[in-house]
Amino acid sequence: MDGESVQEKHAPNSICFGCGPANADGLRIRSFPIENGLEMTFQTSEHHQAFPGMINGGIIGTLLDCHGNWTAALAIMADRGDDVAPCTVTARYTIKLRRPTPHGVPLQITSRIESVEGNRAEISMTLMADGEVCAQGDGLFVAVKEGHPAWHRWH
Repeated sequence: MDGESVQEKHAPNSICFGCGPANADGLRIRSFPIENGLEMTFQTSEHHQAFPGMINGGIIGTLLDCHGNWTAALAIMADRGDDVAPCTVTARYTIKLRRPTPHGVPLQITSRIESVEGNRAEISMTLMADGEVCAQGDGLFVAVKEGHPAWHRWH
C-alpha cells in the first residue's frame, strides 16, 4: 500500500517490535484507514515460519495485536475530536487460529471498531491468506495517561 501509514504519521519514532517504524529488526507493519477500521498487507519472511511453509502463531498474534491497537488509537482520537493519536496499550486480546497461515503469500489484515467508550475501544481483527480466513481476534485497547510507562512511547 502506498502513502504514509498511520504508524509513520503518528509514531515515526516508535520502537515497538510489531508496529514501530524505527525498529529495523521488527515487523514494521503499515496500517491504512478504511471505513470503520484499518487494513494492511504483510509479506512474511523466512524467519517468521514455525515449520516449513507456515507462519508462527506468535507472529500472527503480534500482527493482529498491533493492528488492533492502532485501530483503537485512531477510534479514540476520532471520538475525542483530537488531532493527535493517544498512546494506547492492549488490555486484552484473543486470537483464534482457524487454519495454518501460509508463508510466501501476502497476508491481508483488516480491523473493525466494535465500540468506543471514553479511553477504551473494542476492536475485531481478521487475517486472510489466499482468500481464506486464517486467524480472527478481538481486543480491548486503552488510552493511557501520563505516568504510565508507555505514555511517551509514540512521541
